[in-house]
Amino acid sequence: MNTWVEKWMIFVTALLLVGCGSGGDAVTVYTSQDQVYAEPILREFEQQTGIPVRAVYDSEAVKTVGLVNRLIAEKDNPQCDLFWNNEEFRTHQLASRGVLDKGQPVETFGARTRQWVWNTNQLSRATLPKDLTSLTNAQWRGKVVIALPLFGSTATHFQVLRQQWGEAHWRDWCRALKANDVMTVDGNSVVVQLVGRGEVSLGLTDSDDVRAGLKNGLPIAGQSLSQDGFSIRNSIGYIAGAPRPGLAKRLAKHLQLQSVIDALVVAGALDPGTPGASDTITWPGVVAENERAVAELNSIFLD
Repeated sequence: MNTWVEKWMIFVTALLLVGCGSGGDAVTVYTSQDQVYAEPILREFEQQTGIPVRAVYDSEAVKTVGLVNRLIAEKDNPQCDLFWNNEEFRTHQLASRGVLDKGQPVETFGARTRQWVWNTNQLSRATLPKDLTSLTNAQWRGKVVIALPLFGSTATHFQVLRQQWGEAHWRDWCRALKANDVMTVDGNSVVVQLVGRGEVSLGLTDSDDVRAGLKNGLPIAGQSLSQDGFSIRNSIGYIAGAPRPGLAKRLAKHLQLQSVIDALVVAGALDPGTPGASDTITWPGVVAENERAVAELNSIFLD
């Protein structure tokens, strides 16, 4: 064989082996952070380090749950190096399933908050409910919208409330909420859109979705829940048996830089300031009760 042809074939074969095998020096991250916020951060990491990033995002309708199920399915043959979640519950759920590296604790940074969002042409700040239990009052019948509490931060919020209120009180509230004709939709951004269009007066959503709605000129306002709210922290989980654990640590360190957090605040993905304490949430307990809570939520909101 001609020498230069032989060398070229060896070179091409090596490239194919790298691409089909370990993934070379690329790091794979699964993230529930909205792509519009996450992509510039990941591209910046690529530019600064020369390390390519393969990012897999979720969808609004099944926020985070799809990625969690994928990671569980891949447990015996991990394809992901790092899980960047824009909340905490599902990350702790992965830890309980043995998907995360036991030697690396779940890390958190930044936060959003759960908020009221209301149409300013229909309501004033003074007329907001004093707490979540007030949503079952007759004055709010058919006027409130929430994301379906089986996915994303709304699911986490409902399960945190279950832990804090007790199962019986929480279940009665959920049933009364449904009986009061609360509207359920596919995601917090849809909540903001419906309130902005005046189809409903009031909704429950996240602070970043309120900011996005204001940026789009919707006639809305937002306010953090004075009671029954919590800080929704970004979280990082290191995948057990990840193909590239060293690169995962480099990316995780980058994500937690103050400059990156500041950029996410400017973009609207995180709230400014220091997150409030979330010590009242016992995440292992929320995880342990997840199946029962989901079964109850299904029977109430989907049947």
